[in-house]
Amino acid sequence: MAEESFTELFEESIKSLEMRPGEVILGQVVDVGTDSVIVNAGLKSEAEIPLYQFMDMKGGVDINVGDKVEVEIEAVEDGSGRTRLSREKACRARAWEEIEAAYRDQTVVTGVLTSRVKGGFTVSISNIRGFLPGSLYGTKLPPEDDEEFEFEKEPIEFKVIKLDRPRNNIVVSRRAVLEKELMAEREALLSTLEEGQTIEGTVKNLTGYGVFVNLGGIDGLLHITDLSWHRVKHPSEVVSIGETLSVKVLKYDKENTRISLGLKQLKEDPWMEIKERYKVGDKLNGTVSSIVEYGVFVDLDEYIKGLVHISEMDWTSRNIHPADVCEVGSEVEVMVLGMDAERHRISLGMKQCKPNPWVEFAENHEAGDRIKGQIKSLTDFGIFVSLKNGIDGLVHINDISWTRDGEEEIRNYKRDEEIEVVVLAVDAERERISLGVKQLIEDPYLHYIADHGKGAIVDGVVNSVNEKGVVVDLSEGVSGFIRNAELSTSKISEPSKQFEVGQAVQAKVTSIDRKKRKIFLSIRSLEVDMEGEAYEAVNQTAPEAPKTLGSKLKEKLTSAIS
Repeated sequence: MAEESFTELFEESIKSLEMRPGEVILGQVVDVGTDSVIVNAGLKSEAEIPLYQFMDMKGGVDINVGDKVEVEIEAVEDGSGRTRLSREKACRARAWEEIEAAYRDQTVVTGVLTSRVKGGFTVSISNIRGFLPGSLYGTKLPPEDDEEFEFEKEPIEFKVIKLDRPRNNIVVSRRAVLEKELMAEREALLSTLEEGQTIEGTVKNLTGYGVFVNLGGIDGLLHITDLSWHRVKHPSEVVSIGETLSVKVLKYDKENTRISLGLKQLKEDPWMEIKERYKVGDKLNGTVSSIVEYGVFVDLDEYIKGLVHISEMDWTSRNIHPADVCEVGSEVEVMVLGMDAERHRISLGMKQCKPNPWVEFAENHEAGDRIKGQIKSLTDFGIFVSLKNGIDGLVHINDISWTRDGEEEIRNYKRDEEIEVVVLAVDAERERISLGVKQLIEDPYLHYIADHGKGAIVDGVVNSVNEKGVVVDLSEGVSGFIRNAELSTSKISEPSKQFEVGQAVQAKVTSIDRKKRKIFLSIRSLEVDMEGEAYEAVNQTAPEAPKTLGSKLKEKLTSAIS
């Protein structure tokens, strides 16, 4: 009877505890084995729970005999008289409560990344699976082929941004936690940031125009021109992603939260000493660092780079490409032509290190020298003649012939033909040499006026008649002009009827304009002279006229006075 009473009392106590599947109760560890843990929850029997259900997120087991643990009842009696408990389900239920509380209160939860899936990662939060979109991973997503990226590392804090327990759907964000941390770090940084300050940062990104440096919660721009005192083609030549740098704050725009940084400013500007190191006219050796369409850049040392403009590469070649003169890496001799320390510019010349052919020509030739050359080209304004050492001279169209039109006479010349010329003038500074062909012979105009000066009587042939007068050919290449008023002592209304082309005429030289190379003639003056001579000749042969009474009185008065 006593035994039946005890059984009844035990069953009654179990009913009063309302022990049913799904309930989470507190149990006590009574034994820890190699594969399982024995827990007594005050039920009909002790329950054996697999050891893996007690593992933490790192896979470790920290459980001892006598520890109190939460478990969930799976079955009070499974038909074999055994009680089944689950530590895993109890943790899962408690985890859901914590996740729901975190979602409700906008606090963080802790979990680990377990695998990469399409669009992001799976996350284990107390053995509850969640999803972390790639866009919410953080500031930078690890590349898919990154073999060093391992899962199940240290626990990471997340923020729950979406929760649906019936569907077991949890979406978390790591970036939201980082942004909050960065915001606090950023505010602390901005409160102490000043222009001129030197701070440390990490290279975050490289672009063609510069480097973005993470200063801790905020990025600053390190422009490519502020990386180094020497010319940089790409930031990767100086820094690399992930590198820690000490940089100087050049400008801080508080309103727009923009920070301009400088790296080279932490070193002394080498250009400030350039005037002490180099002088205009110095000859130096340098290395060609780059070639451009307009010249070459030459490194004089680690930081100082100068430009040799294409016009300063050769004395005679004008249309060469810089690459035809030198190549990258070649050593060249240059001369300092000019310096601008403030603008970090130094002008160099290569041709100045060689003899100037224009100066040499000026030293060896003077006006009046006769030389020979080869016709290089024919233009509308003259003939270019190739001379020694690659220099050219110009025969202007007006210096081709004394007597013929230059535009027509130039047609008698051919390219590559040898030609004799006279040096007219040399301007070595402007690199110009004036040559002449007609100067090889005497100027017919000067020769003619030397023999026929003002007042001379000349013979000629009518070349043409126009409304202003008559043009007369006096000799080969020399002509004179008779104005209408000087055609005759009598008025001629229509000169074209009185003078014909080819008609011989005789006239008197009345004036000479050497500057304009003109000779002015007059038939009228010649006729007047001829009439005067004829009248004088007549008076010399005529008998003396009888004296008049007036003439006799004049003679007596003259003698009385004397």
